[in-house]
Amino acid sequence: MTATIVLDPTNDLVEQAKRVLPGGSLGNMPAEVILREGKAGRVWDEAGREYVDFLLGSGPMFIGHAHPEVTAAVQAQVPLGTTLFGNNRHGIALAEAVVDAIPCADQVRFVCTGTEADLYAMRAARAFRRRDKILKFEGGYHGMSDYALMSLAPKKPGNFPRPSPDSAGIPKSVQDEMLVAAFNDLEMTESLIKEHKNELAGVIVEPFQRLIPPAPGFLQGLRRITAEHGIPLIFDEVVTGFRFAYGGAQEYYGVTPDLCTLGKIVGGGFALAAIAGRADIMAHFDKLEVPEEDFLFQVGTLSGNPVAAVAGLATLEVLKRPGTYEQVFATGRTLMAALSDLLENAGIKAQVIGEPPLFDVVFTDHPIRDYRDTLRGDKAMATRFNQLLRARGLMKGESKYYVSLAHTQADIDLTIAAWTEAIAELKG
Repeated sequence: MTATIVLDPTNDLVEQAKRVLPGGSLGNMPAEVILREGKAGRVWDEAGREYVDFLLGSGPMFIGHAHPEVTAAVQAQVPLGTTLFGNNRHGIALAEAVVDAIPCADQVRFVCTGTEADLYAMRAARAFRRRDKILKFEGGYHGMSDYALMSLAPKKPGNFPRPSPDSAGIPKSVQDEMLVAAFNDLEMTESLIKEHKNELAGVIVEPFQRLIPPAPGFLQGLRRITAEHGIPLIFDEVVTGFRFAYGGAQEYYGVTPDLCTLGKIVGGGFALAAIAGRADIMAHFDKLEVPEEDFLFQVGTLSGNPVAAVAGLATLEVLKRPGTYEQVFATGRTLMAALSDLLENAGIKAQVIGEPPLFDVVFTDHPIRDYRDTLRGDKAMATRFNQLLRARGLMKGESKYYVSLAHTQADIDLTIAAWTEAIAELKG
């Protein structure tokens, strides 16, 4: 009997990728991670290996991969045209859905990426205030623009409020336009806002910073001090929008900003993001509503295209159904509790942080309140743990477990079994 030889195409693809892509990747995951397909809460790589998927395309696939209702909506639209540049009824309907859902949203402007949304939100605040400086928080991720890549992940954090660039190619002058504070430090933030109130155009914050929940009263205090000085508060909800609640983190935490940015879930897995907010600020996108010098010029070839819009609308229809968020939160709570118990029983110094739809483990027993606290975590152990998990059929990024509506009890059971084995090996 001749043994069947199964050829793994991954090696050839990795070599091909290394020839044509810098670093052999699209810039997101390691070169050897080449995924072929996704269905519900699972993905398969090019070798046919199956994984429980906690990557979820970096978050957009909140209701699962290839959801039949999203797929049907897209398939119905594609023969009618994929992009039209002019207005289309689906983009208008999606804007209406966002206005209905998001507390701060009077109007919406669509773009294609979270980076664009955050960049334009900061620009809108500058146009509105006629000031230049933006205050952000160390460790906060707001996309890939020059302004956003200030103190996202500084290796050697400097002195507040001076930021440090995270990438080559950023003009030194950008440092002069950004101020940086510590997340969850309301005293520091309030002091900086008071000191620079006449220079500040706005404050941008992830209401849930990467994996770190806001401390009690932090967002409320931030809302109070910005409102007191008439400074627009921007919530970056590219990750949290429609994930923590149908109305986003602003509904979940009970704090309404002046502007917010949305992405990931709102496009149903297609390239779509948005800026939403107060009508008087959003008016700067309309040249008929503001003086010429205050007009914010914005054009995007694919912005609000009908394919992405119908995918977003179909996704939001699913999310509006009773029990949706209760199911996601129940799954997340079960997973977080199981991982915490396994680590504690193994005697490993670690803590599971985040919220049920989005969490991870940090290998330290030190409290985590801001970016600098995360630096205390054992990164080598975290990397090793992720490697052990991938070998056991779990797909996740460097950080974050994204929980989806599509994750089943079988997915939970497989995940806990993988954790159990990996933690035993990690301890040994």
